[in-house]
Amino acid sequence: MQKKINRREFLKKGSATAVASTTTLLANACSSDETPPTEATSPTRQTNTVTPPPAQPALDPVNINLNQQIRWRMVTTWPATLPIFMDGVRTMAEQIRTMSLGQLEIEVYGAGELVPAFSTFDAVMNGEAEMGHGASYYWADRIPAAPFFTTVPFGMNAQQMYGWFYASNGLSLWEQVYEDFNLIPIPAGNSGVQMGGWFNKEINTIEDFANLKMRIPGLGGSTLAKVGGVPELAFASDIYTRLERGFIDAAEWVGPYHDLVMGLYKVAKFYYFPGWHEPGTVLELIINRQAFASLTPELQNIIRMATMAQNVWMLSQFEGNNNSALKELIETRGVLLRQFPQDVLNLLQVAAEEVIIELAESDPLAMRVFESFRSFQESAAQFGNISERAYYNLVQRKV
Repeated sequence: MQKKINRREFLKKGSATAVASTTTLLANACSSDETPPTEATSPTRQTNTVTPPPAQPALDPVNINLNQQIRWRMVTTWPATLPIFMDGVRTMAEQIRTMSLGQLEIEVYGAGELVPAFSTFDAVMNGEAEMGHGASYYWADRIPAAPFFTTVPFGMNAQQMYGWFYASNGLSLWEQVYEDFNLIPIPAGNSGVQMGGWFNKEINTIEDFANLKMRIPGLGGSTLAKVGGVPELAFASDIYTRLERGFIDAAEWVGPYHDLVMGLYKVAKFYYFPGWHEPGTVLELIINRQAFASLTPELQNIIRMATMAQNVWMLSQFEGNNNSALKELIETRGVLLRQFPQDVLNLLQVAAEEVIIELAESDPLAMRVFESFRSFQESAAQFGNISERAYYNLVQRKV
């Protein structure tokens, strides 16, 4: 018979750290054994006597089965050796194991190790794996609203996206969109503002995009098509080869740190900014609905807290490493940094707006998501004009 440990006994044995991580999560399940004193029952207050605070509600005994072990699999859309993305999901899995006192262990698989990169959605939906990590815009061909939950051209940055998810109804809409696919989505990482991509020729006018074959996903790809380009969705490890062999003329991935590691500077000469197509790219953790329901509320909340930590960790890693990588690309690798001309950006924004409206009008649920997204974006931008924009333009030390 497996040994069950009473939480109060567990506390007495000095495991304060472990229990502290779960006490808040259990708060809603707690009930009071004692009735705090009222004015009618409290002793008469004496002069110079401090009235003690009301007695705190006692926790009901909770049995924790420390011998129980649940083993899950997490499949990803990323190469097994890709830094930050894979480091992040492995860190998240380890945090879940630690916070659950070893009850929930998650084995992480890179793309192709258990299922192909772009099969993660189906694998988790069908229960072949309990978890998956990727980006929602990869599923745009089957879920029209999906790209809104990753990134939108000329859309919101990372902190604005998190505001939409956690301070508005963005996350609840995402859950509704994935409900019919037997999945629970949770934000789990962010790249921040990305770069505009690698090109084998300079971009001086919008006509330079005509017939240009470019690796670019999501609504950014649809925008490229709108101005005459040819978008392609390629797996991360294939980008270098396709550029090198001339199958594509340009490619975007993430930003300087990742792009340096992947060696893209060896097969393309011009590196463009800003990343108009991906201003704050949110990555997703997807969980099979039945698997998640089988967990205790404590374990469910541990997963949610680990993903919240991953949002901070991943964005911090890119913020901390991108500039030094960009300096190396320019100063050591001979990369030519270029800014998209303003008139090109203006025309891309017009095209992007057409793409977004067409998408919203194609599907009632996509329209609901779009209306929520756009409303929050406009509100955030108004405050951003007197906060972030003003800080960058008026306050931040010039470098």
